[in-house]
Amino acid sequence: MTFHIGERPVGPDAPPLVVAEIGINHEGDPAKAHRMIDDAADAGVECVKFQTHVVADEMIPNDVVPGNADEPIYDMMRRCALPAEVEADLKAHAEDRGMIFLSTPFSRAAADRLAELGVAAFKIGSGECNNYPLVAHIASFGRPVILSTGMNDVASIRPAVAALRAAGVPFALLHCTSVYPTPPELVRLGALAELAEAFPDAVLGLSDHTTSIYPCLGAVALGAAVLERHFTSDPNWPGPDIPVSSTPEEFRRLVEGSRLVHAARGGGKAVLPAEQPTIDFAYACVVTTAPIAEGESLTAANTWVKRPGTGEIPAAQYPAVLGRRAVRPLAADVQVGWGDLGRA
Repeated sequence: MTFHIGERPVGPDAPPLVVAEIGINHEGDPAKAHRMIDDAADAGVECVKFQTHVVADEMIPNDVVPGNADEPIYDMMRRCALPAEVEADLKAHAEDRGMIFLSTPFSRAAADRLAELGVAAFKIGSGECNNYPLVAHIASFGRPVILSTGMNDVASIRPAVAALRAAGVPFALLHCTSVYPTPPELVRLGALAELAEAFPDAVLGLSDHTTSIYPCLGAVALGAAVLERHFTSDPNWPGPDIPVSSTPEEFRRLVEGSRLVHAARGGGKAVLPAEQPTIDFAYACVVTTAPIAEGESLTAANTWVKRPGTGEIPAAQYPAVLGRRAVRPLAADVQVGWGDLGRA
């Protein structure tokens, strides 16, 4: 299932790809956008994501106000949309800092612009998951796709995945709850298992809108290979997504924690060779608790189990020595070996 965005592997065997979604938190100000790129890079983030809006190709004039805003979406997008030349500068800046530049196209024109810009992959937002014509158009460029699935169930995700498969592009599916902010009880990390069962060829991830990094860390334990959260340099900036955005310090901890949890997951319940030094002092083995004469039987009165675990007879075999006779005198507080014992 692993695929590459540029040279970066993305999949269950690689450390999670943490995506800092700058989105429209710049509020149309290129200086803010450039600052967030630098702050994300300084926090150890590998990927920044913007939104590409060509408003005339994206929507008709309207007065619909999003639930997390106080102005119509049409006005907001006209104010926050960045020109193509600014996006090119941002991409160059991100790549100069060693990061992957991604952006979400919200229209055909936006997808065409990003393809011409040379993005290594596309991110498709939850609102476009069931916009199958746009999904197919984006997939036609032949580049990897990260698809968020908020506001969609498995049935409505299937046609989008079919379009990606038909185009032969590798893809990741991000579970997402499109509630801003998302209460913990609505995150539903169990959906990762449902997506894995329905789309076994998909890399999985989480696009999170809570006010904490903890759901992302939990998602890693359940197999998430991509983690996306909104990013801001300053939580006091205006903007509809700022309340669900994490700071550079939170992203630093998210990167560190996600790598740690990834390294810790998997494996099985078996004794490790590396545990032997602990076994040596922590296990117990059979010892004498009183002097035992040659020919005397070992009993609960003169034999018990004590640490360290370096003796020949482990505590689990204590019942097997009771009633056996010593073939030589044994002092108190010595470890018993099988060669010290004769028949009962």
